[in-house]
Amino acid sequence: MAAPTLLVLFGSQTGTAQDTAERIGRQAQRRRFHVRVEALDSYNVVSLISEPLVVFVCSTTGQGDPPDNMKFCSLCCLSVPSAVSSPIPSSVFRSLQSFWRFLFRKFNFVAKKLHKRLIQLGANPLLPVGLGDEQHDLGQDAVIDPWLSAFWERSLELYPLPVGVSVLSEDVLYELHFLDDVTNGLSLEPPDRDTPLSAPPSQLHPFLARMVSNQRVTHSSHFQDVRLIDFDITGSQIQFSAGDVVMIQPQNSPEDVDQFCQLLHLDPDRFFTLTPRDNAPVPARLPQPCSVRFLLERFLDISSVPKRSFFELLGGFATNELEREKLRELSSAQGQEDLHSYCTRPRRIALEVLSDFPHTTTALSIEYLLDLFPEIKPRSFSIASSLQVHPGRIQILLAVVMFKTRIHRPRRGLCSTWLASQDPEQGVVRVPLWVKKGGLKFPTDQDTPVIMVGPGTGVAPFRAAIQERVSQGRRGETAENESDCVTACQKPAMFVQRILLTQ
Repeated sequence: MAAPTLLVLFGSQTGTAQDTAERIGRQAQRRRFHVRVEALDSYNVVSLISEPLVVFVCSTTGQGDPPDNMKFCSLCCLSVPSAVSSPIPSSVFRSLQSFWRFLFRKFNFVAKKLHKRLIQLGANPLLPVGLGDEQHDLGQDAVIDPWLSAFWERSLELYPLPVGVSVLSEDVLYELHFLDDVTNGLSLEPPDRDTPLSAPPSQLHPFLARMVSNQRVTHSSHFQDVRLIDFDITGSQIQFSAGDVVMIQPQNSPEDVDQFCQLLHLDPDRFFTLTPRDNAPVPARLPQPCSVRFLLERFLDISSVPKRSFFELLGGFATNELEREKLRELSSAQGQEDLHSYCTRPRRIALEVLSDFPHTTTALSIEYLLDLFPEIKPRSFSIASSLQVHPGRIQILLAVVMFKTRIHRPRRGLCSTWLASQDPEQGVVRVPLWVKKGGLKFPTDQDTPVIMVGPGTGVAPFRAAIQERVSQGRRGETAENESDCVTACQKPAMFVQRILLTQ
């Protein structure tokens, strides 16, 4: 008897929905399902008609917007009704009521819309839609856990296991990903792939922009390090306007990579090849062959705060009874408060968790790294320059993230720390980037007066808009274009806006 098939489609902006989708995939394998987990944008929805069982996991971002990896899915390209505008009530209480009613309408808006659309297309829901709430004391798992219990109960009624076959226990390990062949004969790092001239830059094919300058614009005595960074994008075919954002693919620090290799006794200069197994696609950003250093430095997010699924998977390797018990507790529904205190609140990163469970870490196999650690997510920055004033250039305004938590260990932003550490005067620095449309729109009519409020680094898109307006005004396209920009800062040492707006 052939194993039943399950398709799990996700739309995720920050990785939470993807993590849940992959968790469902692991649970499906334990129940002997043949499972595929894919992003909505990568799946041909025409094939849905032939799928017997599908689970959709999607998040809502912004003001009821779909995540980036499901924006172009034909199921989701629906006309979204605009918010109903009404006269401003005289009562502040009524205003707050109206505001919260608006937010409530946007709660899980994408999931509700997708569920309604699927029913219109003839889908037969096994269960009511589950609407997780991250503001709940137990997070979205307060809804997801009971929903999954009901889903598996219903699924096994429809597709019962063969006689003599049972659900795999939590102690059984399996591979969702793969690492087949490791070779020692290679000594050179695979070269970076550049963007084809015929295609615009994208996440799969970013443009390797040369960093021109990296200037600190706050005073050295001020606690906040703010940088104005200039990139050369000549020959990239990148076009943008004020309000657009640049996506940058960051890297882990060499220190974190070395520490990780020491914990797992890995040779960073060893190479391996990847081959697909169980319909799992090879990650497109990984070169073939690939070194362990490339995998850890540019692909796996080893310095992120791990989610519940990390402890669930790590517990499968535990040989020490105390460590196994603690990992199972942290991955259980009842242990979410302890997980929040141990990991989420102090922002404890995965490297520190591995150090806290040394017996389990030494038993961890490299074949499972792609399951344990998520892919490094690109970071978005508002573009702070105009192509009309700075042709062939992109400038960003970056605040270096650095703080201490309750465990008194320094915390640093992955992308901001990496970019701030680069010095183009010491050698050529190339940064993978691409541009996408932003949600901030400026009037196309240059005669329209604009008031812009930009506290701190929020002045970045307004700097680009003012540069565009000034440039067009100088060409005689407009006789007058009035723009007022209101800025704010805590101390004079942080008053970067005056410097930036006068450049």
